Amino acid sequence: MYNTDTELLYPMRVTPMLRNIREAEWAQLVDRVTSRDADSNEQVAFTLMMVKLDGCANCNTDSFRAMRGCTQCARQNIKRFRGNDQELIKQFAQAKSEVDRYLKSRNVQDT
Repeated sequence: MYNTDTELLYPMRVTPMLRNIREAEWAQLVDRVTSRDADSNEQVAFTLMMVKLDGCANCNTDSFRAMRGCTQCARQNIKRFRGNDQELIKQFAQAKSEVDRYLKSRNVQDT
């Protein structure tokens, strides 16, 4: 069974649908990464965070998650996250530092 909402990794197009699931801090983060002038590194970091939270690397076409689609998977995982919004923000900051470190190492090697 193929679901048109299922992609290989977390798609940013799902992010606006996650805005009202949690408290204000989460909504502010979603607004920041989905705004027109959003930093692309922050969008990559948000995607990385969601890939880790949702388990996208282990998802396959036959899995229940894939059959439901990325939107439902992401919504469910954010709803079920046991920590508070600040813990999600912390995970985002860690993902952002991973992205920044990777990009910095690429720039050093490319020069």
